[in-house]
Amino acid sequence: MNPLILAAAEIPLLSDIVVIFGLAILVILLFMRLKLPTIIGYLLTGAIAGPYGLSLVDASTAVEVLSEIGVILLLFVIGMEFSLKSLMAIKKAVFIGGSLQVALTIAVTAIITYFFGYDWNIAVFFGFLFALSSTAIVLKLLQESGQINTISGRTTLAILIFQDIIIVPLVLFTPMLAGESDNILLSLFYMALKGGLVIILTILSAKYLIPQLLYRVAKSKNEELFLLSIIVTCFAVAYVTSLLGLSLGLGAFLAGLIISESEYSHHATGKILPFREIFLSFFFVSVGMLFDISFLVDHILIILALVLLTFVVKFLVVSLSVKAIGSNFKESFIVAFSIFQVGEFSLLLAKEGLKYELLDNTTYQYFLAISIITMIITPFVLKSRENLACRVLNIPVPKNFKARFGDKLDLPAGEIETDQLSDHLIIIGFGLNGRNLAKAAKRANIPYAIIEMNPETVKVEAAKGEPIMYGDAANAVVLEHVKIHKARVVVIAISNHESTKGIIINIRDATQNAFIIVRTRYVNEIEAMLKLGADEVIPEEFETSIEIFTRVLNKYLVPKGEIEDFTHDVRFHNYEVFRTLTSDNGNTITLDVPEINFAGIKVEKDHGSLIGKAIKDINLREQVGINMVAIKREGKTKTEITGNTKIKLGDIVYVVGRPEALEKFEKEVSI
Repeated sequence: MNPLILAAAEIPLLSDIVVIFGLAILVILLFMRLKLPTIIGYLLTGAIAGPYGLSLVDASTAVEVLSEIGVILLLFVIGMEFSLKSLMAIKKAVFIGGSLQVALTIAVTAIITYFFGYDWNIAVFFGFLFALSSTAIVLKLLQESGQINTISGRTTLAILIFQDIIIVPLVLFTPMLAGESDNILLSLFYMALKGGLVIILTILSAKYLIPQLLYRVAKSKNEELFLLSIIVTCFAVAYVTSLLGLSLGLGAFLAGLIISESEYSHHATGKILPFREIFLSFFFVSVGMLFDISFLVDHILIILALVLLTFVVKFLVVSLSVKAIGSNFKESFIVAFSIFQVGEFSLLLAKEGLKYELLDNTTYQYFLAISIITMIITPFVLKSRENLACRVLNIPVPKNFKARFGDKLDLPAGEIETDQLSDHLIIIGFGLNGRNLAKAAKRANIPYAIIEMNPETVKVEAAKGEPIMYGDAANAVVLEHVKIHKARVVVIAISNHESTKGIIINIRDATQNAFIIVRTRYVNEIEAMLKLGADEVIPEEFETSIEIFTRVLNKYLVPKGEIEDFTHDVRFHNYEVFRTLTSDNGNTITLDVPEINFAGIKVEKDHGSLIGKAIKDINLREQVGINMVAIKREGKTKTEITGNTKIKLGDIVYVVGRPEALEKFEKEVSI
């Protein structure tokens, strides 16, 4: 029998897995070379391998099952990175912001669809479809960029959580829109009851059950058992929520929250991540398999117009919803640029619409095209979301409007005596760098003002008497409030590259006199910052490398003066020295590394040619080639070494010599 036929008979999905991953490797290698997001590579892989492409994959149902596992693991990991306490901290964003976003999107979409000639029930169903965003794509991108715990990231997560919750009532309402006579109110009542039960069980499990279980598993020191326990917890909670009629993804998120309350959450995350990446790739491939490229080509202009309409409507609705819960306009725009797309749960809901004949096949293909195109452009928009938000903020609007609805709300929460600000320092961002700078300024009696975007930090530090205000430094009114035109130095100590660029531009629009010092993450960002108007750029990447090589050279006993000269050359040449390693006169920069080393070696033998004998009798320097400079014995270090000093069991002997001599000595005294 043909071995290929035998393999397909035994494992029907095997050939599809080989095709998907094999094609994905080629596509993603190409995308990485072109510096394009890998998510789009997976979508393109699905489009090529799917029924509308080359039809290389047959078991689309099995692929969908694997993709669902990927979404479950994604939400599980997100839950582990959160905690019940942090979730309660954003409950306002979840329930008020989320409900406003969903309700307004449904209402606006229904009105627009109705004017296109559809019946009200179908128009409302379209509202259901466009109210949801892509949890899988957005959270993956936020997690990769490390922005999930920022203010905008937490708000985005909150709204996505609400969308995952609301999908259940939307599914229940769908038959009603199609004319079914189910008792929807009673079903919703039971759903709320089940939801409350799940929340109570989550809290009890997080507090009592799971920490004890993981403690016993971890105590066994069996990594396989630990991994199995984590996976079972994830799928068990997801299965329970699905039995209750709730979302699998919601159950996975709750399971992650349960584990996050234990001290084993970070270890568990490391174990799950490889599995998540594998299964999540199936999700993006399965979405791509739905993409009918020929339909897109035939109706490209209509589809692009509908994509633009979707973007505008969702952007405006999300912005208003986030603004309504107290966020400033910049944060509102950032969230809106994150969740403008149509989500994966909308695709599941659309299938329900086909089932109940709320959608015909042509309308369904239009919807699929809009959904997948918005998913494809999401990585590009989300990557530049802060820069785009700053651009929207800088759109000229009437001053009366700004004063009434915009910048006025971003005025300081803390107190700054602005009348006394002159020749002062402005600190933008009050993280570790900002705090240390403020302490130094205070000790040197330099007047300073702080601008910070975290309201909790502003509240705490203002209570301590710090001259701090809440606001966005990319906002001209905020800069004016701290007398930017009178400042001598401005230090931008935030980590976001796009926000920093916007702040530099606004400072230079306001004044050319202030000396701008910028903290950035990478050396390759320096040139762009300097072109925008920064006077000095200090990359963390570079300063970390300075600290590392300084310590390394110290360990190699390079003279302190040579290390300082080398560091000066590196800084003086604006960090280019790492690429060229040459000085101004063209000479190569070299360091004189001595051929000796310094080591502390523990004596673990009670006998031997060097043990228990006076140094003068064993000729340590001549026989081994080392010099003894100190001995630590019984917790005390003795630096007065004489010819009568003896080496004993348990000593830590500090010696200097060539590496091979140190190695020879260690063999003599250690086991």
